Amino acid sequence: MEFLPLPISDYADAHSQDELPILKELSRQTHLKVKMPRMLSGHLQGNVLQAFSQLLQPKRILEIGTYTGYSAICLAQGLAQDGILHTIDNNAELVDFQNHFFEQSGKRAQIKNHLGDAQSLIKTLQEDPDNVWDLVFIDADKINYAQYYDLVFEKVRKGGVIIADNVLWSGKVIEGAAKSSDEDTIALKAYNQKVYADPRVFKVLMPLRDGLMVSIKK
Repeated sequence: MEFLPLPISDYADAHSQDELPILKELSRQTHLKVKMPRMLSGHLQGNVLQAFSQLLQPKRILEIGTYTGYSAICLAQGLAQDGILHTIDNNAELVDFQNHFFEQSGKRAQIKNHLGDAQSLIKTLQEDPDNVWDLVFIDADKINYAQYYDLVFEKVRKGGVIIADNVLWSGKVIEGAAKSSDEDTIALKAYNQKVYADPRVFKVLMPLRDGLMVSIKK
């Protein structure tokens, strides 16, 4: 998942904003207790997410895919004083883990975690016609990235940002057809092309960690 040489990656970490102590502990506990800890955003990507949030000062953030809560805590750092972050995941086993760290982060009052099917829950969160998203972070099941994009797009304000994680998929998106025929790879390649072809957004694919597709609504 890392495309930079390790010494360069370490140098970037060392010269970026220090990782919050609560995030260091969350990362440690995730590696000790939870399957697939590589799914964590991690220090450098977490700082990038926090930077976007601080620039936007969002009132409403939607995160699709909570995992253990690292990225949610990063994104919550830039929330407006009356802002709220809604984060969705379908893994009931992680709810207590998430809640523990949300409490410890000092952002519990601004983070609302939801358990269930993301496509259904997104629709319920968008029922109020006055509610819009300032920032959306997609980091869930890859085959549904395009559906999530379409579901949220009309509710993202002008100048709002949609960020999708893992869009390079460990480099599989550039492998030959015989090596990139799994459903996730096909879906991510389609998502990248969909965003690239969408005239409604300014887009940039950042080769950070496993790839972030950043879409800014015009």
